[in-house]
Amino acid sequence: MAEHHRPVDDLPLVDDPRSLRALAHPIRIALIEQLTVRGPLTATEASERIGESPSTCSFHLRQLAKYGFVEEAGERHGRSRPWRVTRLGMRIDGDAGGADARVAGSMLTRMLRERQLDRYRRWLETQSGYPPEWRRAAEDSEFLFWLTAEELAALGDELVDLLLPRFRERLTDPSARPAGALPVEMLVLGYPIEAPEAGA
Repeated sequence: MAEHHRPVDDLPLVDDPRSLRALAHPIRIALIEQLTVRGPLTATEASERIGESPSTCSFHLRQLAKYGFVEEAGERHGRSRPWRVTRLGMRIDGDAGGADARVAGSMLTRMLRERQLDRYRRWLETQSGYPPEWRRAAEDSEFLFWLTAEELAALGDELVDLLLPRFRERLTDPSARPAGALPVEMLVLGYPIEAPEAGA
């Protein structure tokens, strides 16, 4: 019987403590974000986007390469060396790697969410400067459900399977982006708002 292939299975799993700790650095996260959105960049180009020196960016890009998160992209031009991400997205699972991985995974996830929520707050503060069609199109919804842990996991899987394949080629192929397209971030968070009762 053939195994059913799901889009989420394409996402590399990061679960060892050293890799999680290597990624949990604000400059490295910023570099990964820029390489994901912009495509290959040199350390100098990345430095202009994240506000750090080229030498700092170069150091952190080499560290990311050491753990397999980025790699050199194409030929060097003089001393310029473009870098690209080796994966579009990833699954972070600290629970799979013991206590050290759990702490590192929690720290990394917290850093990622803080950056994402900062971007959301920036959108709220600046949305008046966007055209009306972007203000209308932006999604800002909240839902409340009563679910079991199994149902929440299944719902999360369904959402990933629905969203992950859509528009994915546009990340790697700029020619696939229609005129007027902007990078859009969508957060899907699902978590209990009360602790389970004792013995439940």
